[in-house]
Amino acid sequence: MSPAEWLRRHKDRLVEQSRDLTAPGARRAAWVYLMVYDHGFLRSFWRNFAELAPGVYRANQPSPARLAQYAQRGITTIINLRGPSGMPPHQFEVEACAALGLELIDVPYLSARHAPEKKVLLTLVETLRTAQAPFLMHCKSGADRTSLAAAIYELVCANASVAKARRHFSIRFIHFKWTTAGVMDHIIDRYEAACKERHLPFEDWVREAYDDAEIQADFEASRRPARA
Repeated sequence: MSPAEWLRRHKDRLVEQSRDLTAPGARRAAWVYLMVYDHGFLRSFWRNFAELAPGVYRANQPSPARLAQYAQRGITTIINLRGPSGMPPHQFEVEACAALGLELIDVPYLSARHAPEKKVLLTLVETLRTAQAPFLMHCKSGADRTSLAAAIYELVCANASVAKARRHFSIRFIHFKWTTAGVMDHIIDRYEAACKERHLPFEDWVREAYDDAEIQADFEASRRPARA
């Protein structure tokens, strides 16, 4: 068995063992998954935390201890951009938020490598508009999906310029436009280009013109080397 195959099987075993956190050994299996395979050990000292506006924050996946710190800070709502996965990070988050009295909002799963479906993007817009502040939004690393959510918040809720919204796609947040995660930037680029012809609020543009498959294909084409 190759090392890669062993790691895959070990990861799958931990997920299976942690399905029910009340079962013997389940919490330990879930914690190992969280710290090793979900890179929780890195987030022990790296939060990727920032304040967008008074009462609006962004960060990476919070641990139960980190959620307690956020609650003490006055944050009342957590917006999870990773979807209601039922995986160990989500299990611990659900449990901790309930214990701390925090509202947990699970946005449908967003990929950092593919343009989200229109209905998911509209759900995100509505969530950002209606979430009770102070709130914090996060994905796994707080780098790509959280940058998109933060940019959308600026456009929809803060009436900010595209230039200001684009600042969230930054190396400061460990976001790299030249990777496949650059599709997040590409969504904002396409919105800005559309506004040169006819200005539309971001949400209206999503409803009227956004096509995730077309934007994804356009982004991938832009990454291919030009032929001589």
